[in-house]
Amino acid sequence: MAMHLPQMMRMPMKQLMRPIPKELDSMSLQNLRNRIDAIDIQLQELIEQRTEIGREVGDFKRRKPEPKFVHLDREAQILKNVRQRNQGPIPDRAIERVFREIISIARSLEVDLTISILGPEGTFTHAAAIQQFGGEFEADFRPTIAEVFSAVEKDRAQYGVVPVENSNQGVVDSTLDCLMDSDLRLCGEIELIVHHALISNARDLSQIESVLAHEQALAQCRKWLNRNLSNVHLEPAYSNADAIVKVKDDPTKAAIASENAAKLYGVNVLRTNIEDFVANATRFLIIGKDVVGPSGQDKTSILMSKQSVPGSLLKLLEPFARHGINMTKIESHPSQKGNWEYVFFVDFDGHCDDENVIALFKELQEEAPLFKLLGSYPKNAV
Repeated sequence: MAMHLPQMMRMPMKQLMRPIPKELDSMSLQNLRNRIDAIDIQLQELIEQRTEIGREVGDFKRRKPEPKFVHLDREAQILKNVRQRNQGPIPDRAIERVFREIISIARSLEVDLTISILGPEGTFTHAAAIQQFGGEFEADFRPTIAEVFSAVEKDRAQYGVVPVENSNQGVVDSTLDCLMDSDLRLCGEIELIVHHALISNARDLSQIESVLAHEQALAQCRKWLNRNLSNVHLEPAYSNADAIVKVKDDPTKAAIASENAAKLYGVNVLRTNIEDFVANATRFLIIGKDVVGPSGQDKTSILMSKQSVPGSLLKLLEPFARHGINMTKIESHPSQKGNWEYVFFVDFDGHCDDENVIALFKELQEEAPLFKLLGSYPKNAV
C-alpha cells in the first residue's frame, strides 16, 4: 500500500532511511518519492532549528565587550566531525560542502562578513574563498595581493584570501613579501585543485597572437603553450579573471583561467585542462587579525632568520626533532635587508598553545636574530 506524505512526516528518520526491498509493488516509485519529500521536510525543519540556535549564539556573543562572530577553529571541528560521521555514499568533500553552506548561512545571520580577495570576480582566489566560507559573504575584490593585505589591515574586510604556493611552480613571492612586513596573522589555509582553460573569442588557435594570465598560470601551462602556441606573446596580468576582461573583445588575444570564469564573462573556451601537470593544486592563506584557537588538527607558520656563522641553520632546525614536531615546509626568501641575506618561512604540525611548541619557541627566540609567529590555524582537510 502506498503511504501518503503526512504519514511519512510522522515517521522517525531512521525508518524513512530503511533499505529498499527488492520486491517493489506498482506504487514503489511514488512511495520512494514520498519518502524523499518527507525527509526533505524534516531536513528543512532541522536546518531552521539549527539556524535559530545560531541566532541565540549570536545574541550571546553580542553581550560580550568585544564580540567575535567567526570562529574558524570551531568551524573546522564541526567539519571534521561531519567527515568522521560520513558513511557514504556521499563523498566527504561533497557532504562537507553542504555543511559549509549551512554554516555560511547561519553566520550571515550573525554578522555581515566581508572577505578581501585578489580580483576581479571569477579568480581562483575567489573560488578558494567560496570553498572556505561558503556563498554568504561580501566579496571585496582587489587588484593586487598587497592591496588585499591593506584592506584587512584597515578593517575594510575581516579576512583576506591570498595565494601562497602552487604544487608545481612553488611560492608566490609577493605574498611572502607582504607576510614579512604585515602584522596580520594567518587564520587558515585552503587547498584548491586548479584546472586551466584557454579562453578566447578567436575562431581557432591560429588567430591568437598573445596570451594573458597571472604569471603563475602562465608558468603552470608553459609546456602546453610551447607545444601549441609557441610563437605567441605571453603577457602577465594581475589575475586570470583580469586577463579575461582584457581579451573579451579582441579575438587575437586569449586568456588562461577557469571554465567557470569563462562562463561568468561570456567568453568561449577553446581548450580545457591545459595545465602541464594533472595534480595541479594551489594553496591559499586566510589572513586576518584573529587569534585562532586549537582545532585538534592544526598547523603553525613562523618566520625566522639565522646567524651568519657555520652550523647556525642546524641549531634552528634541531629543536624541532627534539620536541617531536613535524616540520612540513621550509622556504628561504630574500630578507629585503641586504644582498644575499635570507629569512626562512617554516610550517609545522601543531598549535602555538601546545606545550612542545611553546618549548620550541623559547629555544628559537634565543637562537634566531629574527623570530615571528605568523599564526596557528586549522590544517586543510585533504
